[in-house]
Amino acid sequence: MIEVGIIGGGRIGQVHATSIFTRVPNAHVKTLADEYLNENIEKFAAANGVGQCVKDYHEILNDPEIDAVLICTPTPTHTPISIEAIEAGKNVFCEKPIDHEIENINKVIEALKGSKVKYQVGFNRRFDHNFKAVKQASKDGKVGKTEMITIQSRDPEPPPIDYVKISGGIFLDMMIHDFDMARFLADCEPVEVYAEGAVLVDKAIGEAGDVDTALVTMRMEDGSLVSISNSRRAAYGYDQQAEIFGSKGAVKCGNDASSQAVLSDENGVTAEKPLFFFLERYMDAYADEIKQFIDAVENDTDTPVNVMDGLEAVRIGIAATKSCKEHRPVKMSEI
Repeated sequence: MIEVGIIGGGRIGQVHATSIFTRVPNAHVKTLADEYLNENIEKFAAANGVGQCVKDYHEILNDPEIDAVLICTPTPTHTPISIEAIEAGKNVFCEKPIDHEIENINKVIEALKGSKVKYQVGFNRRFDHNFKAVKQASKDGKVGKTEMITIQSRDPEPPPIDYVKISGGIFLDMMIHDFDMARFLADCEPVEVYAEGAVLVDKAIGEAGDVDTALVTMRMEDGSLVSISNSRRAAYGYDQQAEIFGSKGAVKCGNDASSQAVLSDENGVTAEKPLFFFLERYMDAYADEIKQFIDAVENDTDTPVNVMDGLEAVRIGIAATKSCKEHRPVKMSEI
């Protein structure tokens, strides 16, 4: 049994605690730490098999019985807590992004050198059943040589402005998932990035220095092209789709809905809207990424999404941010 400590008792920390309690039989959350610990967190923990709650995460790092740490705190804390956990000999699962600054991610990479610690980054979409099926079809050669990849990601509604101000911007907060997915589906790296952005949803997002609507094109090292579109608002629900187009054909995944029923009558053809909330769409993916992390710890195997994956997604996000601000293509060699 792998004993786990979760640092951060907010929404994503609770998602992972629930996943472990209900779907990962070879792991147990011994301790949950949150500096703002309150009655609601304690009630949640008691209902989901957590052994104890504390305010100081160092109690987790200093506990010799805890094998693995899940870092579910705000992004600016990821690097220092990662380094502390690595130095304490704890295996680490860190929510994305590791950091907004490449220099800080390099500090984590340096801390991992010579260490036996497992380190996984929380890019949960790689574990979604739809995207995995698209990847597998390409891997099996069913679409031939990849020529174009199209990724569409639209949230049902924009986040609070207070969050936008500290998010790092749409390219490092929202589209970073799609940059990781592009690398995952293409199985290679981008060489050039071009981004355009606009404020079309909420002018307060623009006043906060960000955009809410964005398009990115990337030229990959194998010559293929990637197109990514993001919007902070989709009136019909959470819109997540991807397609690989190749020399032999194409493979595409659409949205999950509450049912696949399609009604056809004299008024037209009607189907269910996409699931509205990201946790509805990705709860299975969240559980699977934690299961694979725990399996890597237990069996001493590589994690499926490592620190270099975390670094590369941030590098692309920085390139896209630079491109959008300077209105020009940015070569990855510049970053």
